[in-house]
Amino acid sequence: MEYLEPSMLLILAVVAFIAGFIDAVAGGGGMLTVPALLSIGLPPHMALGTNKLAASFASSTAAFTYYKKKLFKPKLWLPNFIATLIGATCGTLFVDSISTDWLEKALPLVILAAALYTIIHKTPDANKNIMPKPGTKHSATQVAQGFSLGFYDGVAGPGTGAFWTVSSMALYRLNILLASGLAKAMNFTSNFTSLITFALLGHIDWVLGLTMGFCLMLGAYFGAHSAIRFGATFIRPVFVTVVTILAVKLAYDAWFVSL
Repeated sequence: MEYLEPSMLLILAVVAFIAGFIDAVAGGGGMLTVPALLSIGLPPHMALGTNKLAASFASSTAAFTYYKKKLFKPKLWLPNFIATLIGATCGTLFVDSISTDWLEKALPLVILAAALYTIIHKTPDANKNIMPKPGTKHSATQVAQGFSLGFYDGVAGPGTGAFWTVSSMALYRLNILLASGLAKAMNFTSNFTSLITFALLGHIDWVLGLTMGFCLMLGAYFGAHSAIRFGATFIRPVFVTVVTILAVKLAYDAWFVSL
C-alpha cells in the first residue's frame, strides 16, 4: 500500500470513531470501516484483516461496558462462545481461499444486504432487563446462531453486530440492551478469533489497524454509555444512509469503473 496522507488518516480516524459509536449502539460498525478501508485502495483480504484488528478494540470496550452494567452474563452463553469461535475460524480460512476479484464484487452486495436487513427489521421496545434462565433449552439454538454468525463475521463482517442484536431478540426474547450486550461479547469473540487467523495469514496493516482501533475504542465507549441511557433509534436513519452510499460507491468502483 502507498503512503497514506495525514488528511486521509484523519478522515479514517473520524470514520472509526463514528463506527465505534454506532457499533456499540446498534451494531454494524464494520459497514462503515470496511468500505472506508476498501476506498483507500487496500486489497479486500487486507481490508478485512485490518478491520478485525480495529474492531477488536471496539467490541472489547463495548462488551466490558455492558458487562459492568450487568447487562450481560457470560455463564448463560457458553455454547454461543464456543460455536462463534469455531465459526469465525472456519469463515476466516474460507475467505482466504476466495479470489480478490470475487471479493471486490461480492462485498458491496453483502454490505447492501446488511443495510436492507437493518431497515426492514425494526427493534421492539422493552423496559425490563429480564435474563433467560440457565439451562439447556436454548443450547442447540445458541450453537446454530453462534456458528453461522461467527462464520459470516470471519468471511465478511459488516453488519454482524446488528445481526446478533436482532436475532438474539427474536430467539431469546431479549430487549434491545440485553441483546446488544450479548452481541458485543460475541462480536468480540469472532473479531479476536478472526484477527489471530488473519495475522497468521499476513493480511493486516498494523499501523492503520491500531490507529483506527484506538478511535473505534473511544467511539465504542461513548456509544455503549449512550445506548444504555438513550437507546438506538436515533442513530438508525443516519447509519443506514451512510452505509448505503458507501456500498453503492464500492459497487460502482468494482463493477463499472474498470469496464
